[in-house]
Amino acid sequence: MNDEIIYHIDPAAEDLNNPVMIVGLPGVGHVGKFVADHLVEVLGAQKIIEIYSDHFPPQVMVGEDSTVTLVGNRVYLAKTEKTDLLILAGDSQSTDPAGHYSLCETYIGFASQFKVKRIFTLGGYPTGIVNTENYVIGAVNNKEMVEPLKEKGIKFSPSEPPGGIVGASGLILAFAQLRGIDAACLMGSTTGYIADPLSSKELLGKLCGILEIEVDFAALDEKIKDMEQMVEKIKDSVTGEEFENYGVRPSADEDLNYFG
Repeated sequence: MNDEIIYHIDPAAEDLNNPVMIVGLPGVGHVGKFVADHLVEVLGAQKIIEIYSDHFPPQVMVGEDSTVTLVGNRVYLAKTEKTDLLILAGDSQSTDPAGHYSLCETYIGFASQFKVKRIFTLGGYPTGIVNTENYVIGAVNNKEMVEPLKEKGIKFSPSEPPGGIVGASGLILAFAQLRGIDAACLMGSTTGYIADPLSSKELLGKLCGILEIEVDFAALDEKIKDMEQMVEKIKDSVTGEEFENYGVRPSADEDLNYFG
């Protein structure tokens, strides 16, 4: 593809009602990805954009029918009473720094084209330890967003996450600021070592409160049960103090602050 980003837009996707963009790509604990995929499913969202790039991994995905599709990302349109949601979801983030910038510029181009006024990127906040409390922290590109988000239960802490936000979840905020679009990154607390649907459920609840929408959580609850069973198996092999110390908090410059 010679350093290209190829995308196809459904021409029928026009005249959106108060559109908001939601970004949930693979990252720490797959926290954001689980939320985006869940919203696509329960809201019956329709795919309107396909995105392919040689910045994605050189692989194909194998479906349940054993057929393959090229790794790519997609934008889905879900209509709700108060707003139309453009949900960016998919298989991968860029494998190289230049690709992150190129792809994020493309994503923001879609937001501008559809006259999006707000963007919420979703990800995980790696604690490095087994969490006793699930919470969501935020970062914004406009300080006027802080208080309204605090009222919805989002936590803000100076200079958090340490080391910043790497990948699309962070870069999109900066690119959106250049286009005059308010954007916030919402990050669910997670160990950072395993897929974490419980953190995703907490994040989804906060997002639904912000957007004033209601969704069914059943599919996420099933994922949580599956993950709890996996954790029990880990407990069986790692006992006592070893389990309590399973995973340590990373320092500010370690890679766990990668890809919210």
